[in-house]
Amino acid sequence: MRSTLEATSVKIEAGASLQDSIWTDAKRPSPVELLAGDAHNYALFLDCDGTLLDIAPTPNEVRVPGGLVELLVRLSKGLGGALAVLTGRRLAEIDVLLAPAKLIGAGVHGAEIRTVNAGAIARVASALPNSLVEEVVRRTQRLPGIIAEPKGPGLAVHYRLAPHLKEALESELRSLLTQYADGLVLCPGRKLFEIIPAGHSKGTALETFCALPEFAGRRPIMIGDDMGDIAAFAAAWRLGGVGMRVAGEHFGHTNVELQNPKRVIAWLTSLAARLDE
Repeated sequence: MRSTLEATSVKIEAGASLQDSIWTDAKRPSPVELLAGDAHNYALFLDCDGTLLDIAPTPNEVRVPGGLVELLVRLSKGLGGALAVLTGRRLAEIDVLLAPAKLIGAGVHGAEIRTVNAGAIARVASALPNSLVEEVVRRTQRLPGIIAEPKGPGLAVHYRLAPHLKEALESELRSLLTQYADGLVLCPGRKLFEIIPAGHSKGTALETFCALPEFAGRRPIMIGDDMGDIAAFAAAWRLGGVGMRVAGEHFGHTNVELQNPKRVIAWLTSLAARLDE
């Protein structure tokens, strides 16, 4: 049996290849072309940090732009409910950030899900072993500036405040995950590593949502900025939709569709105006 680390390496490499194959299609529509299309037939999927919100030094320091919540609610209504947030955060955190809205969405990379606006959050993956979480926390406490963020079925370990410790942190996490066969995956993100259950991703969440009545038959549009969004880009592509990359650590600042969260919000505002027509 392959170790988790070998499986993780394969998945990361496959993700990079998948990214290349998705974005080499010269016929992919631009943001402007998408606005000119049949907007009323879209289903919208949005990452949060780095896409809707600017990246902050720590997860608790993010700021929600004025008017964003109202814009998302307006879009959801204009799309007949076909809007979902796909995030690495827990959905309960997203609810706090986007209060009073409680949008359809998937948290912890598809490990938890809410299929109805203001509905209950369902966990679809088991919590990480307590022994693993405790050991990660114990080891990261020896690395100043590293922040461990338990998420129930997932665990994020941030090194934004100590980027020079990236290699040491990755080595610690890899050594721990050798015990867990193919059950857990180590996923790199923007100045963080995430431990998540194998078999769950933003892509599996997007496919789940596209089977719901509000989303079925619509063209999925996924917007994201990170490696964890690649699976959702691919799922949208398979279902006849498209993905739009936001510039950042993983996609660079050239040959992307949207340069930053401000541009994302501007595009969403234009989409909302189209839906009001």
